[in-house]
Amino acid sequence: MAIIDVLLPVKNGVEFLAESIESICNQTFTDWRLIILDHGSTDGSRELAESYQRNDSRIEVYSFPDVVGLAGLLNKGLDLCDCEYVMRHDADDIAYPNRMELSLAAFSNHPEIVVVGGQAVIIDNDGTCVGELSTPIGRDQLTLRCFFENPVAHPTVIIKFSAINELGIRYGIDFLKVLPLQNQLVVNSLAEDYFLFGQLSMLGKCMNLPDRLIKYRRHGGNVGALKFKEQMEASLNISRNLMHSFCAIHHLEYFDPAPFCNHGGILFDVAGRSDFSTEFEKLKSALLSAIGPSVEMDRELAYRKVLSTRKLLTLLGLILVFLRKHRFVASEWYAVKSWLVGYLPGRRRFTVSL
Repeated sequence: MAIIDVLLPVKNGVEFLAESIESICNQTFTDWRLIILDHGSTDGSRELAESYQRNDSRIEVYSFPDVVGLAGLLNKGLDLCDCEYVMRHDADDIAYPNRMELSLAAFSNHPEIVVVGGQAVIIDNDGTCVGELSTPIGRDQLTLRCFFENPVAHPTVIIKFSAINELGIRYGIDFLKVLPLQNQLVVNSLAEDYFLFGQLSMLGKCMNLPDRLIKYRRHGGNVGALKFKEQMEASLNISRNLMHSFCAIHHLEYFDPAPFCNHGGILFDVAGRSDFSTEFEKLKSALLSAIGPSVEMDRELAYRKVLSTRKLLTLLGLILVFLRKHRFVASEWYAVKSWLVGYLPGRRRFTVSL
């Protein structure tokens, strides 16, 4: 049994697969098993993976061409695991050599945590750095952020395997089970990671390191590029489901988080409305009563207050108030900027209903 089992799903990803596999082979921590999950590739991905398997006994290749969605594929991988920690890695990303070492140290320092993620450098097809993928640091920030966006970068995470078994964790399912069965969500693809880590973040079980753990490759073949609209709809459904669960756990009246979400670096046009001040007060009251005051709470509420209006002058004023005490992180600023850009002629916004 290895300390870390690495789940690497692939479907027609031969272009970057070798570099991805080699970044695991080059880890400073060596007690790992790489489980490559082929989803019916036809471009030689499986054959390439099998060539690495022949040269390194720590690499195993399995083919599941008929499972439904990435969630189904990853759940097959979880069924194969026998380890202390499960690490996720994508077929087009590159892990820094000390990724495993840093993550394991975090578990030693924070034994109550179930998931450890981190930061990433964004690279293009050629491997050139084109940006940063920033995630909130620390458990409290993730708990507050999970209702409005995915607070964890899926390709950076390691999960404690004992917790997977104890909590019945699987991708795409509601393992909290605090809602009636007919209201429990199933997410087979597009945002299955957000659903899993959103539930764990709500329980205070996730944290992100300030360290860069991977080079995240962004290209035209990413799901977020190919199915952006569908992914945003799935993410909003998850936000609403998480808020339903949160309110059920804490015996609160449900309120719609849609006006305050910043999935994909955008704001939603919610039924054409421009004033969500009443909803903000409900949000503020709910979070404070269930979680309590903190520095992280003050900062989170300050940003969601900015999003409580879609009126241009009021929005600009709230932005200035926010910036007197805080700074935007990238995903927050992109969302605000996308709305401001939407005032230009010919620009369209992502519209959802209440």
